[in-house]
Amino acid sequence: MSGNRGDLHAGIDKETRRQLVSLARNPRARKSEFSPSQPTRWNPGQVRNPDGVIDMYFTPLTAWELIAIRLEEGEEVEVIELRQPKGAKGYVMLIDLGSELPKLYVKLQMRGGVIFGRSFHYTDHD
Repeated sequence: MSGNRGDLHAGIDKETRRQLVSLARNPRARKSEFSPSQPTRWNPGQVRNPDGVIDMYFTPLTAWELIAIRLEEGEEVEVIELRQPKGAKGYVMLIDLGSELPKLYVKLQMRGGVIFGRSFHYTDHD
């Protein structure tokens, strides 16, 4: 995959990055269900996977693997304050999937040893 990865620890410290990678790789520690108190827009099946040999679109598994790989490669991560739940910390990546595709918007949240996939979809605007 191509794209600007930025500084290895851009936006987050080394330990936070390590935790995000570890949780993203642990099937028991990752969730992406919608709830009124924690809305999500998690749509891997609607995002083309430019590296997919068999799958033309991301699956839940390949979405989490992309997240872990990009975090390990130093993808820039912006720390934001979430609106829901109010005041919680979120982690946002804008991932370049190649010149043919819009950027991918990924938003994550960590709480209690769990990583929540809050967003996985094309950016609505560039």
